[in-house]
Amino acid sequence: MVLTVHHLHVSQSERVPWLCEELGIEYELKLYDRAPIMAPPEYKALHPQGTAPVIQDGDLTLAESGACLEYIAHRHGGGRLFLPPSHPAYADFLYWWHWGNGSFMPTTIRVMAARATGGDSPTSRIAEDRFARSLKLLDERLKTTEWLAGDEFTAADVMIMFPLTTWRYWSGLSWAGYDGILGYLQRIGRREAYQRAMAKADPGMELLLGPDPPKVDRSKDLTKKSS
Repeated sequence: MVLTVHHLHVSQSERVPWLCEELGIEYELKLYDRAPIMAPPEYKALHPQGTAPVIQDGDLTLAESGACLEYIAHRHGGGRLFLPPSHPAYADFLYWWHWGNGSFMPTTIRVMAARATGGDSPTSRIAEDRFARSLKLLDERLKTTEWLAGDEFTAADVMIMFPLTTWRYWSGLSWAGYDGILGYLQRIGRREAYQRAMAKADPGMELLLGPDPPKVDRSKDLTKKSS
């Protein structure tokens, strides 16, 4: 039975078809429009969590980005794109694999909330400080290594791209002045598997691989696509 990937437009579920393309795994991609901003009822009904991504493999229905990527890579990809404990860069891989969703995404959400209120509260200052330190850490890493774990492209790279790119349709964040991050985005953008996955998952969507977020909030337009 073919693996089914349920993709909500303009969402972090883009990671799953990209991983499948990198691994050369056969999959069926089902696309869903937002209604109008959140997932539609038929997507929420797929899993009790009600969020993207969701995959189905036979009788299994699985959610959560990290769980979906790890399951696919090990169940269908022979463990490729996940470094084993014996690998010299294993600790680096492990750190960055968890950092994308465990630290960076929550930090961007906190700074978005702080900026939306326009206040100068202790909470907003903490959010801004953590955001600045996160960007500096990531930028310095990507100035010295081709990929997050080092010389080898891994699932950690698949995990981090959404908050650096598509998420900016919602966050409006800029990477101006972060040359390490910008060079990395260009390297990712040249990967054929990434290009194929994004063309299938969100056809016609501009890939935000430069320093600036969209000048106009296009998220509402992007949520209305034919499935």
